[in-house]
Amino acid sequence: MANSPPSQAVTLSQAKELIRCLADSQSLLLLSPPGVGKSAAVEQAAREAGLEVRSLLGTQIAPEDVSGVPKIINDRAVFCPPRLLLPDDDKPFCLFLDELPAAPPDVQKAFYSLLLERRVGEYRLPRGTWVVAAGNRSEDRALVRTMSSALVNRVFVVPIRVDSSEWFSWAEKAAIRSEIRGFVRFVPTALQRPVPPDPVPFSTPRSWSLLSRDLDLAEQNGRIANEERRALAFGRVTPHDAGLFCALCEEGLGNMRPVPEYFDDPSLMPKTETAMWFLVSRTRNAIAGGELTGTPTEKVNAFLVAVGEEYRFALILDLVDKWGELGASELMLRTLKTVTGLTEPNNA
Repeated sequence: MANSPPSQAVTLSQAKELIRCLADSQSLLLLSPPGVGKSAAVEQAAREAGLEVRSLLGTQIAPEDVSGVPKIINDRAVFCPPRLLLPDDDKPFCLFLDELPAAPPDVQKAFYSLLLERRVGEYRLPRGTWVVAAGNRSEDRALVRTMSSALVNRVFVVPIRVDSSEWFSWAEKAAIRSEIRGFVRFVPTALQRPVPPDPVPFSTPRSWSLLSRDLDLAEQNGRIANEERRALAFGRVTPHDAGLFCALCEEGLGNMRPVPEYFDDPSLMPKTETAMWFLVSRTRNAIAGGELTGTPTEKVNAFLVAVGEEYRFALILDLVDKWGELGASELMLRTLKTVTGLTEPNNA
C-alpha cells in the first residue's frame, strides 16, 4: 500500500480511541513503519477495556490455524475452530492479528469471514469481541506481501504516525533514560528514521526503548564506560544518531537545556565544541519550526553575540528571514558582510 499523507495518519493515542469505539463491530488494520508501538497500543487499549488479548502472528500460522480442522459428527464433517478463536467460556476478548500484511495469501484468505462477519466457519466470535490487525507498509522494506483488494475491503485501515509529544509523555512514565529523552528532544527527527535500504540498525521508538533497557542492564553490572555505550548504541539505532548520542553523552548531554533557556541566559552555553554544534543544530530546528516566536529582540541579539562569529553564521545560514522576523536583522547583516567580504554601501 502506498504511503498515506500525514493528514490521514493518526497518532497512537488516537488509534487507541478508534479501537475502543469500533473494534467490537469493525475490524481494524493498523499500518505504520516498524517499531512505532502498534502492538503495545492494542494491548493497552484492550487491557483498559478489561479484555484478554489473544494473538495470532500472521507469519507463523497456517490456514487451518484459523479455519480449524474437520471432525466427523453424525456422519458429517464439521470444522472445529481452534480454542484460541473460540474460548469455552464465551467471554469477549481482543483478537490481535499481528503481521497480517506479511501472512501468506492462503492465510490472509482464511481471515476473510473472520474480519468481515466475525465468523469462523459456522461459529461466531463472542459478542463484544474486538478484532484488530497490524502490520508494516510495503515501502518499509519489511516482510510484506501484496494484500488483496478483498482483504483491504474487509478492514478499516488506520495509518499510524509517530507523535513526539506522545512519545515523551510515555517515555517519562516508562522510565526511559534521561539522556535518551534529552537527545531525542534536541534531535526530534532521530525518534523515527526512514527504513534504510540495507538490513542495519535504525532509529525507531522501539529501538530507543531497547537501548535504554540495554544501558540500564549494563549500568547495573558496572559496564557503562564509553566503549560499552558505543557498542550498544551502534547495535540499536541509526549510526549517525548513535555517534552523536555517544559523543554528547561523553560531553555531558545531561547538562544540555531547552533552547529558550540559552536565549534567557547565554552564559549557560556549553563549553565544548561538540556540544556547541549540537546546540546550533537544535537552535536552527527551533527557528525553522517557529518555536522561538515571541522571544524579545534584545534576547535574540544577546544570544547571537554570545555564540561568536563561527557559530553565528551557521545559525543564520538559509534562515535569514526567520531571524529577521525575530528582530536580529542588523546583527545578521553585519555577520554576512564579514563572512562574504561585502562592504557598507556609501551614503548618498
